[in-house]
Amino acid sequence: MMRPEAKVENVYLYYKPVDFRKSIDGLAVLVELDIKVAVFDPVLFVFLNKPLNRVEILYWERNGFCLWLKRLESERFKTSPDATDEAIILTVQELNRMLDGFDLWRNRAIKF
Repeated sequence: MMRPEAKVENVYLYYKPVDFRKSIDGLAVLVELDIKVAVFDPVLFVFLNKPLNRVEILYWERNGFCLWLKRLESERFKTSPDATDEAIILTVQELNRMLDGFDLWRNRAIKF
């Protein structure tokens, strides 16, 4: 199982739904233009699709980009109920809880 390590400095959750037909390069452009963080920093960039059943995580590892995908079969990922124009900064622990199906904003687990 692949999960982020504690040495990651920050996790940026992108606030808008993303078309997952975008390639790594397309996601990197979103990072630079909207999040305004260097894509080569030791951080994770988390993107959700519109139906909230898929998450993609983009990060730079030594000599290239990595793109990680998780798809939920019957449930949806939970996002912040507050609309924002900036990326939401999460801890690695919060990201792992979100990937496990935990609703970070309502402080309860979703059913699988």
